[in-house]
Amino acid sequence: MKRDPTLEHGHYAGIVTRFIGFMIDVVAIMVTFAIGGRLLEYLLGLLLGHEVAFSDSAREAGVALGIWFFLAFAVPLAAGGRTFGMGIVGLRAVRADGRPIGVGQAVIRTLVLPLSFALLGLGFLLIVLRGDRRALHDVIAGTAVVYATQPRLPAIEIARR
Repeated sequence: MKRDPTLEHGHYAGIVTRFIGFMIDVVAIMVTFAIGGRLLEYLLGLLLGHEVAFSDSAREAGVALGIWFFLAFAVPLAAGGRTFGMGIVGLRAVRADGRPIGVGQAVIRTLVLPLSFALLGLGFLLIVLRGDRRALHDVIAGTAVVYATQPRLPAIEIARR
């Protein structure tokens, strides 16, 4: 029997909330990468006895940033079904049937995320066109993004009923 993710978690997340969560992730990833890089330059400089500057090796820094992006998306998705930005805006990635995603789906979803950007971001257009609001990377990975928080009535309101 196919479960509906909206029954357990809320409604399918729309494009605006997903975009805001993604932008929060991008900013957080860039800031932590910059701070971590400067800290690592400083520590290596102390250990090696001379100044170390990663900006001298742009290709290696680009590879390191790509790995950092991958880890910053895949690890929290695998561990809890949400990235930092998704958590702030109240979203969760689940399997298309509503069950929690596992490590494999988190890795696949992260690896195919760039496909949604391909061809001027047309993979994200599916969020607007599909009833289940799944982008191309969600369809490929078998995932959906839903609102993880349901509005709840305060206890006093329930007592009045």
